[in-house]
Amino acid sequence: MPTRPFPGSSSSFALLLRRFCLLALCSLLLAACGQQRASFKNVDITGGSEFGKDFSLTDHTGKVRTLADFKGKAVVMFFGYTHCPDVCPTTMAELKAVMEQLGPDADKVQVLFVTVDPERDTQELLAQYVPAFDPRFLGMRAADDAALQKVAKDFKVYYAKVPGTSPNNYTMDHSAGSYVFDPSGKLRLFIRHGQGPEPIVHDLKQLLS
Repeated sequence: MPTRPFPGSSSSFALLLRRFCLLALCSLLLAACGQQRASFKNVDITGGSEFGKDFSLTDHTGKVRTLADFKGKAVVMFFGYTHCPDVCPTTMAELKAVMEQLGPDADKVQVLFVTVDPERDTQELLAQYVPAFDPRFLGMRAADDAALQKVAKDFKVYYAKVPGTSPNNYTMDHSAGSYVFDPSGKLRLFIRHGQGPEPIVHDLKQLLS
């Protein structure tokens, strides 16, 4: 009489072995996928089509810049103004601390300070203010009001003049967060204001790895 395979037979063992290998391979692939997905501490806006993907602004040296100029670097983009009494200097000091904590990786990061007050923030003033926090930081200006409105709309940035005691003595209400592009030029993160440098350092390292 022909014999049937039983749990201990070579046929059953081979079948179980194939199933085990298949399950192990699936587990490894799932683990690899999990490792590739970064875990950010700031707001992940990867793939968000409602935010800006590029810009054309003049830096404080007079050179027109677009996102392509910084390919290979993570770009941190903050909208503010030099006469700002609180949010802007706090944010810039925070980003300075980020660069210090990044060590050698700081050279792979570009910080851009985009003024929402080009009326007072001339190229010369930006050249004094922005690099004072870190020589690698760049101050950026839109070509005119229409260009500023466009880039602000693209990045969903709010700004508005608040009249003061004289025509030149005013403040600007504006959004307080920052945007981050990865080294390939994709918009990835929205950084919340006032959280300290550590979460930003963590996320930048994720993007640079």
